[in-house]
Amino acid sequence: MKNSRSILVCGGGVVGLCSAYYLARAGCRVTVVERNAEGADSCAHGSAGYVSPSHVVPLSAPGMVWTGLKWMLSSRSPFYIKPRLDGELMRWAWLFARACTQEHTRRAAPILRDLCLAGRERFVELADITGNTFDLRTEGLLNLCQTQRGLDHEAHGLARLANELGVEARVLDARQTAALEPAVRMQIAGSVYFPIDAHLTPRRFVPALVGLLREMGVRFQCHTSVFGWIAGSGRIAGVRTTAGDLVADDYVLAGGSWSPGMVAGLGLRLPMQPGKGYSLTLDRPRLLPAKPMILTERRVAVTPMGESLRFGGTMEISGHSDRVRPERIEQIIAGARAFLPDFTAADFAGVQPWFGYRPVSPDGLPYIGRFSRYANLYTASGHAMLGLTMAPISGVLLTELITGAKPSIDLSLLGPERYA
Repeated sequence: MKNSRSILVCGGGVVGLCSAYYLARAGCRVTVVERNAEGADSCAHGSAGYVSPSHVVPLSAPGMVWTGLKWMLSSRSPFYIKPRLDGELMRWAWLFARACTQEHTRRAAPILRDLCLAGRERFVELADITGNTFDLRTEGLLNLCQTQRGLDHEAHGLARLANELGVEARVLDARQTAALEPAVRMQIAGSVYFPIDAHLTPRRFVPALVGLLREMGVRFQCHTSVFGWIAGSGRIAGVRTTAGDLVADDYVLAGGSWSPGMVAGLGLRLPMQPGKGYSLTLDRPRLLPAKPMILTERRVAVTPMGESLRFGGTMEISGHSDRVRPERIEQIIAGARAFLPDFTAADFAGVQPWFGYRPVSPDGLPYIGRFSRYANLYTASGHAMLGLTMAPISGVLLTELITGAKPSIDLSLLGPERYA
């Protein structure tokens, strides 16, 4: 397909790179503007690497307001909101509370399912194109539950909803779970197994994608920050950057948790908070499970990545703060040892923690679409914990919008001006 349009993708994280890939595949002339080095560390790099059709419940789930109020009192909790006088945080929290309803989950879950299933399908395609250099594994996901109460909650909540939506979920007891994952001893009551889920190694995926983009002629404008826009007559005429003004036919905002600040000068608002997540990666661990897991009651993800094993988790709403809270790391380790008792403190000794900022919208849905005020400005941002899973389909949807094709997934709940 030939298309002479020039596109500036503002943001070189995994969503921006996937957007650039599908736009270039459609024949557009694409430049990626990135404030760091090419393929530099992004929120995806230290993530759990999940490609998760099972994640059909938005973060703003029913009951999360009360749970969040309890958790925000402790910096050791899985979902910690640091109290501070910040107007944007207070507005985000109010919008988040409004979204924590059964009705919102009912409307959002089918969209999340469609986005995640489409994302998985595209990852399979990309693995075939690249020779699977990023180690995509389609072996499912185990949601481990340490208590019977936790297992019953997952069975009657997430598993039931997933099955209703056509995403297979099997409720297993401890013996059945052990038969699926014999490599490690687990202290659990049972699990919910999602056969459709997959996982990959993010630090291999990003270089593979950059290599594809280079082959396709995509240009990279790295070490370049966006600080303003040239706008008029309902269009963007250019973007102001530290490397000078850059001009294109269309502009894609894919700045992750920095996206709201990038468009502030245009009078646009994208309610979003950076949700800091942490991870610890063990190289050549003594024990290596075959399947990825979620330690449900502790909200800890466990992912085998080649010969490494990654433990990640926590959601910390504290702004763009580079402070590493040791208690957050301690809780990841404690959760791992509680569920997988053969791991010891010595296994984690000396492991350097990673952290990144997930872009969290108030309703747990991404912003994908065009801004009505500017005919040539689009965004794909606000994916929270599902940025990696949804990155390819986000790029596909943006490409469809920009090239005039009908979007392959309903975007009515994903509009970037839904909180305008």
